[in-house]
Parts: sequence; structure tokens; C-alpha cells
Amino acid sequence: MSQQGYVAAPPYSQSQPRTGGFSTSFGPPNSSLHYGHYGDPNSSYAAPQPVPCITALIFAFRFQGPPPPNNTGPSYPPYSHQSQPAYPNTASTSSTTQLANQLNSMQINSYGNHFYPICLFDFFLIIENDKASRGGQIYATNTRGQVPPLVTTDCVIQDQGHASPRYIRCTTYCFPSSSDMAKQAHIPLAAVIQPFALVPQNETPLYVVNHGETGPIRCNRCKAYMCPFMQFIEGGRRYQCGFCNCVNDVPPFFFQHLDHIGRRVDHYERPELSLGSYEYVATLDYCRNNKPPNPPAYIFMIDVSYRNINSGLVKLICEELKTLLDKLPREEQEESSAIRVGFVTYNKVLHFFNVKSNLAQPQMMVVSDVGEVFVPLLDGFLVNFQESRSVVNNLLDQIPEMFADTNESETIFAPVIQAGMEALKAAECAGKLFIFHSSLPTAEAPGKLRNRDDKKLLNTDKEKTLFQPQVNYYETLARDCVANGCCVNLFLFPNQYVDIASLGLVTMYTGGTLYKYNNFQLNSDSPQFLTDLRKDIEKKTGFDAIMRVRTNTGFRATDFFGAIYMDNTTDVEMAAVDCDKAVTVEFKHDDKLNEDSGALIQCAVLYTSISGQRRLRIHNIGLNCSSQLADVYKTCETDALINFFAKSAFKAILSQPLKTVREILVNQTARMLACYRKNCASPSAVSQLILPDAMKVLPVYMNCLLKSCVLVGRPEIPTDERAYHRQLVMAMGVADTQLFFYPQLLPIHSLDLKSDAVPAAIRCSEKCLSEGGTFILANGLSMFLWLGVSTPPELIQGLFNVPSFAHISTEATLLPDLDNLYSKKVKSIMEHIQSQKPYTMKLMIVKQREQPEMLFRQFLVEDKSIYGGASYVDFLCCVHKEICQLLN
Repeated sequence: MSQQGYVAAPPYSQSQPRTGGFSTSFGPPNSSLHYGHYGDPNSSYAAPQPVPCITALIFAFRFQGPPPPNNTGPSYPPYSHQSQPAYPNTASTSSTTQLANQLNSMQINSYGNHFYPICLFDFFLIIENDKASRGGQIYATNTRGQVPPLVTTDCVIQDQGHASPRYIRCTTYCFPSSSDMAKQAHIPLAAVIQPFALVPQNETPLYVVNHGETGPIRCNRCKAYMCPFMQFIEGGRRYQCGFCNCVNDVPPFFFQHLDHIGRRVDHYERPELSLGSYEYVATLDYCRNNKPPNPPAYIFMIDVSYRNINSGLVKLICEELKTLLDKLPREEQEESSAIRVGFVTYNKVLHFFNVKSNLAQPQMMVVSDVGEVFVPLLDGFLVNFQESRSVVNNLLDQIPEMFADTNESETIFAPVIQAGMEALKAAECAGKLFIFHSSLPTAEAPGKLRNRDDKKLLNTDKEKTLFQPQVNYYETLARDCVANGCCVNLFLFPNQYVDIASLGLVTMYTGGTLYKYNNFQLNSDSPQFLTDLRKDIEKKTGFDAIMRVRTNTGFRATDFFGAIYMDNTTDVEMAAVDCDKAVTVEFKHDDKLNEDSGALIQCAVLYTSISGQRRLRIHNIGLNCSSQLADVYKTCETDALINFFAKSAFKAILSQPLKTVREILVNQTARMLACYRKNCASPSAVSQLILPDAMKVLPVYMNCLLKSCVLVGRPEIPTDERAYHRQLVMAMGVADTQLFFYPQLLPIHSLDLKSDAVPAAIRCSEKCLSEGGTFILANGLSMFLWLGVSTPPELIQGLFNVPSFAHISTEATLLPDLDNLYSKKVKSIMEHIQSQKPYTMKLMIVKQREQPEMLFRQFLVEDKSIYGGASYVDFLCCVHKEICQLLN
């Protein structure tokens, strides 16, 4: 193309077809509770009681999917415990128990020996039907407001004008046309945006558009970027913005004639006109101080206190880094990575290392004044690994020996981050800190912490303080890190309380990732840690990022949920954003929406690439609008809804009592379903529970959320574990929250060794286990292999190479490599589950009726929790009772 235009990489096909910050304040309670705005803790909300009507939930339903094991469930009794429910007043009453017994004792020939109501089994019917009808198919994004395949369905996504659901998923693909209608439906209007989501190799990567010094074309009024929603008029000389309706002149270099239907003749040649997602090369106007950015840097900061040296962890890290530094991320067209690396060790003081390529030996400089941290050297600290390979490898060999005789057990933490940030600031570049830390920072220094793990605070108004940072220093530090493009990745190796709510705050606000390995053992935990470290270093990441979400007139983005920092109400600031991080954005009406123009959303992320190029990543999506509530319910996506509910609830616990948050979640669920029942369902008996087709999964997901360890204050659950889970979920995308709250349970004893098919997932309930069965359970953080006491010897031999159940060792965290079909198939299934998740799942082998089974049972989310929380049937009763009260 001779005129000034775009540079597309890879080549763009002309023949492509197309058919078509954080705030902890919440509003006051009112009659229509808004999502993400939790009410006053003294709200007079009356908690629902379980419904006494036995017939309410009994529906005849014959499940047409693959049957579970034909048995009556385990013969041993469930663990006995006395627990408080996870939400108010839903402990089993005699009527609820009677209902549960009746539901689970009736017979159905096509599904084992159990009868289940339709609402219990539509979960898997919906998933399997979606896989059958859309799995392996091409999903073209050429229609506004179409509902994409579920996150559990593998398909090929073809961008034809709207962003791929890998990048954006919405809670509903049809927005109510008015604010009053939205309040009536009580459905949160939100989008879960994962701007750097991984794209499979069989899908086209994003095209890069380069308009040279002119830069991206934008609307003069609202500053939206050129996209498929712009309408060209006056023969192509002007365009009307789809977001604010402002008429703009087309720059001379961008002019093109229109065809007979009013579309530019180069429509398919320009990604920004025909695709939902693409990138622009940014100009100097988008750079700090109008200067091109430098490539980012990675700084490795290792805790060399006594425990880490003695356990062999420091030696393990140093040995692994020698291999990993060859795998630093790079642009596809570059031979080597542009990322520079630096090294710091610390205990009560900081040790910086000069690893300049012309040195014979690395040089160490000690910074003992941790109150006012400074960087003792600039030249030689951040280096190109390829140039300084011998000096760096020499250093990594020396570090374990250098501190081998240390007796220092106290550590600092905040000054470590401060030092890394100052080093990046001095080098005028963004970057990541990789911090390997193991204990509560008790040494005298800024950010010093004490043990505040007080179980007496549980289920009190002060419980929320356990999720807040202990000292203000960490919030200030986080703000400074974001301002300087310093992302903090934290690898924790605790054997006692370390106050993750404080230590993890900087990680969360800067777009970093927190990894935790409790009671780290070199032999059993090394594979998990090393795999996490490898994946993290190799991630393609955007640095020094700012995200802005624009909408057309009628609605706007009002709340943002995620592992993010916000200094104002519109800009999401992230020191870095990688493929696994997602931001959930809530929208509210400020006017009436037009059904013809729909609801348009544009997400723009300004970032620095790994090669140091400033870019804009643009994602556009159009949704329908309707004045009919039925259209809104019909296009809901429950997986995105639960992501929104989890993040809004986990944000709310910083300022509201857990009891209040749980009550509101139950109330919101009931209000959504009651509105559907009142306005969209056919007339029927009040005692009948009716769920929208698109929301049949909602009750089971909501019950799982209510029973999550974050929302259940029990002394048996470590405070650090709850803070850790809270931080992880705040950063998760839709696929990750779906698996996290409802784990995948696969009956692998029914494997067909002659087929590539994987057994269909079954309900996470004790009733679906069998003494002769073997099951894999995974939730994205943990993976279990459960074996019944009567597992066939040939299956045991095939998996473990031992003769019987009694010979299986539960100490192993990996299955042995055996040359048989069964072993290869099972390992392949585990690897496939693992490959799709950001965290490495450590395998735990669990034998029926042995003590470790207690841990496994926590993940059987449809059963009553050992830490409190109703069964799925009990929760349905609770919600149905609430719906009946609302309807009456």
C-alpha cells in the first residue's frame, strides 16, 4: 500500500468473509440493592428460612448424558460435624431434610439409582449440549449481541467485527433499555475483560496497525478509537462516531471511497474497520515525558535467611535461573530478548550485585540502611543476560555458598520492593520484581509486621480487618510502584502466618501474581514451584499499562473489580498485565438505550511491549438492547455472572461484615429469579421453582461461592489461606472462576482406552463416588486422584505399578511414567487440565476412608461443607422460600 497506512503482521487477508481504585465505600441500602454496592451492616434484611413445601422442587427429568457409576454411593457414613451455615438460617430443618431424602431416594432407570430434580442436573446437560453443538466449530463474531459458546466448550473463534469471548465476556448480551427495567431485573450489567488472553495457535493473532507519526484515529469529542462501529458518510470524507454520534473529518491519508451499500471499499483491508480486536502502534504523545520507553527489566530478589538456605530453596532457585534466563520472552521477529536482568539478595539488609559483562567476578554491594533505601550502582546492575552470561552464572553458583553459614532468621520485605522500584526508576524502564520470600517481616524496617492472626475476630464486625493491610505503608508503596511501572511477583514459602493481606497488597495492585507453597519440601514441592516460575517468566506481558473503557450514550462504566489500582474513576492502572489477568467492569444507565444502536463497549489498553514499543490494544463489542425482560434473561451468561458476584463480594468484605455480604448474595439471587418468575415465566403454581434456561446453573454456583473459604469465617481455615484465595479470585477471568468454584470431577475408571474421548464430568457430590471407582478432581489450584477401596487391581497396576490398593503410596505428588495405555491416557488428561490454568496444580493421591480424604471432601461442593454451608438441595430450598416471599 503506497499511501500512509497500517502495517499488519501477519499479512491481513482481504478475502476474509463477513456477514454482518480501588474504593471500599458502598452505597446506602435501599429497596433495590445494586450489585457491587453492599448495604449497611445494620440492614433489616430478613434471612430466608428453608421452604417447607416438599413438592416445590420435584420435576420429572430423564438425563440423557453419560451415566455415573451404577451404585448407591459410598457405604461409609459422611463425616459428622456441627457447623454453622455459610449464610443465614439455612441449617437443615426437618422439612429440608425430608426434601433432600425424598429427592435422593427416588429411582430413575437411566441415571443410576438416584432421581434428581431438573435444576440439579441441567448443569451438566447444558455443558454437554453446548460441547456437542458448538465444540470444534467455528464461532464467528459477526452478529451483535450473540451469546458465545460456554467457557467449557473448545471452539475456534473467528473475529468478524466483535471481540472474541476470550477477551470479553458479558453477564448478559442484551441490556435492558432503561434504568428502571435494569433495577427491576436485578441482573448486574457487567463485562469481564481479559485484554491479553491467550489465543490458540489455530486462531489469528492480533494485527498491528501503524499510522506513523499521525497516530491512531480518534473521535474529537469522546476520544474513542477508530473501530467497526464508526459510520462513514458524505462519500467517505467524514464519519459519525458510534459512541457519541459526533461527526468527524476523515484524515486525508485515511480517505477511501464508499461502495454501493455505504461501506468503504477497503473495509476488509483495514483491521480497525472490520475486526473487533487489533493493536495500534502508539506515538510519542502516548509515552512518558514524550520519550520512547526502554525495554522492561526483570529483577530477581532472593530471601537468603537461615531457613531458605537450610532447606535448599536458595540453591534450587539459583540452579533453575541459569536455565530460565535463556527463555526470557521476546518478540517473534527478534532473535533474543530485549529484557535486562538484575539480582538482589536480602535478609535484614540488601545485597546488590554488579554483573557487568567485562567483570571477571560479580561484585556485591551491601545496603544496610533499609529505612532510606537507595540503589548503590546503576551501571552493571541491569544487564543483558546473553552478554553477561558467564558473570551471571558465576553469581548464581556463588550465592548459596556465600550465605551457607548464615544464622540470620529475621527478614525485611517492604524495603526489598522499594529497592527494586528505585532500580527500575533509575533505569527509566518498567519491569517485574520476582521476590522469593518465606516469613513474616519482623526485622526493624519500614513495613515491619507483627502476628495479628486473631481467631476471636471471626464472625465479628472486626473480621474485615484481617483482609486489610496491617500498616498503611504497603498502600503507599503499591501506589508508587504503579506510578513507576514496577510489577511485583511474589513467591511465598511460609510454614506459619505471614500476613498475606499485607504482603500481597503490592502484588495485587501492580498486576503481579502471588504464589504460595505451604511448608515447602524440596522433594515433593519443587516440580510445582519450578513449573510456576517457568510459566511466569515466559509469559507475554504488557508493562506500564492504563486501561480505559468507553461506551455509547445511555450507559457508562461505574465500578471496576480486580487486582487493579485506580487513582481516579475512569483509568485502570496496571504496572503490568499478563494473559491471566481480568478486570470486571460494571455498567449503569444514565439515559435510555436505543434498541437500534444497541450497547457498544470499547476497551483500550495503552502499554509497553516486551521489546519496548508503546502500543494500544483495542477490543470492541456490541450488545443488543431490549424493552422485554425475557430477552435480557435469555442472553445471560452464568459463568460471567458468578465472576462478577465473587469479585464484588470479595471487594465488599474489606468494608462490610461477612454476614451482610452473604445475606446480600442470597437476596440478589432470589430477586433475579423472582423477577423472571413474575414477568417472563408461564403461569404456574407458586410452589414450583422455575429457573431461566440461561440461569439453571446459577444456584449451584452461588452456593459454591457462599461456601468458599473467603466468605466462611471458621477457626479451622487459616487467615492467610482466605486472604490468598481472595487475592487470586480478584484477578481471575471467567474460565478460571468457573472451575475454581465448581471443580471438575472426572470418573476415569470409565475411560475408553480405544478412544480419545475424555469421560464427561459428573456432579461434585459424595453420591457420585463409588467404592470401585477412580476419580480426578481439579479446581485450578488443587488436583486430586481419589481411589475407592474396591478399585480393580488391574487399574491400580496400570496407574501405580503396585499389586493392590494397600500398596498405593499417598506420599507421591506425581504418577509414575509407565508404558501402558491407561497410565498414558490418565496423565494426558491431567496435563490437558493443567495446560489451561495459570497455576500448577500439585497432585494429591487420596485413598477412600483414609485421613487425607477430609481435604478432598471440601471440594465436593454440592454436599454440606465440613466448615459450614448448606448442601445444594438445602440452598435451593432457601432460595425458593425467598422467591415465594418476594412474589407474595
